[in-house]
Amino acid sequence: MQSISSFTHKSRHYFDLEEKYGAHNYHPLPVVLNKGEGVYVWDVDGKRYYDFLSAYSAINQGHCHPRIVAALIEQSQKLTLTSRAFYSDMLGEYAQFITKLFGYDKVLPMNSGVEAVETAIKLCRKWGYEVKGISESKAKIIVCSNNFHGRTSSVISFSNDPSAYKNFGPFMPGFEIIPFNDLDALGKALQDKNTAGFLVEPIQGEAGVIVPDEGYLAKAMQYCEDAKVLFIGDEIQTGLCRTGKMLACDHEKVRPDILLLGKALSGGMMPVSAVLADDEIMLTLKPGEHGSTYGGNPLACRIAITSLSVLKDEGMAENAQSMGELLRKELEALNSPHIKTIRGKGLLNAIVIQHPKEDAAWDLCLALKDNGLLAKPTHGDKIRFAPPLIISREQVLDCVEIINRSLWTLQA
Repeated sequence: MQSISSFTHKSRHYFDLEEKYGAHNYHPLPVVLNKGEGVYVWDVDGKRYYDFLSAYSAINQGHCHPRIVAALIEQSQKLTLTSRAFYSDMLGEYAQFITKLFGYDKVLPMNSGVEAVETAIKLCRKWGYEVKGISESKAKIIVCSNNFHGRTSSVISFSNDPSAYKNFGPFMPGFEIIPFNDLDALGKALQDKNTAGFLVEPIQGEAGVIVPDEGYLAKAMQYCEDAKVLFIGDEIQTGLCRTGKMLACDHEKVRPDILLLGKALSGGMMPVSAVLADDEIMLTLKPGEHGSTYGGNPLACRIAITSLSVLKDEGMAENAQSMGELLRKELEALNSPHIKTIRGKGLLNAIVIQHPKEDAAWDLCLALKDNGLLAKPTHGDKIRFAPPLIISREQVLDCVEIINRSLWTLQA
């Protein structure tokens, strides 16, 4: 890793503060940011970078989008929080807006992405007992290997990543892990009559942008329908125009029984997530059985309406589709011996690094940083390339040139 002593006094100050007073549960790239606008961020020394992570797809609309900032400021000066002990003038409007946009009867608003996942688990089990008729405490939810749905104690119970689960047990029962993109395994697991749901990412982002075979999602949905099992689509990272459609499931015309949204639902302004489902599922929850002090707060509702409107009004799905195709085409044209694989959909992309050095992907990300582009490895040899969806053709080409220049550092 680049030595902290090689950075400016200002950067070192912030590194030292986090090191001394913050928990060591992240391993950030050594850069201290203090400004963002559009596809760019700036560090404390004034250097500008392309953001090629977009806060794990939370900033699809670009940093500090002026319409979303304006909505945040206006609403924050009127009313920010009531709790759900009372009605607010924004929650009903938001509920109507988002349910009509995605075509569901009801929405349950939450905050973080993993809260949406936890909500879906509870909702799926409740439906399993009260609608499907599964015996009490027998409900099972099928998940996929190499999944990433968050880091709560429930969710890590069905992770197969040791960094997520090691020394955090005991774990919650009621989950079966099957291979991703394996319809035979899904069909076999669905034979268990106690199965209530199938929780899946349309594209596995944290695993390195693993795109399933064409038709996998549609067939999986059909398998679930035939078995009377809920298809739960975790679109927290893949949704909201990131893959070139409003939802990644839209590529195969799949409508999840339970849809999970988060991240870009607020345009990066605050934690906002949502669980969408129809009445047969959602109304199994009764007052007092689930909730959140901040879930559905007026500020979040106003921001989410604006964030979703910006995505549609500015054609960000279409731009993600065309710029993603351009990015993958230009990366392939580099013909680099250090890029083993290029994969993705829309502007959710990844490269797999081929190099004898174990931490070559980290070294490449340091070189990218030095050359003005921020990205970060995942699972060792993979690097996600996921810029804000407002990126232009000229900017994509500039970024590919930066990537090409940085790849040469792996020659030594």
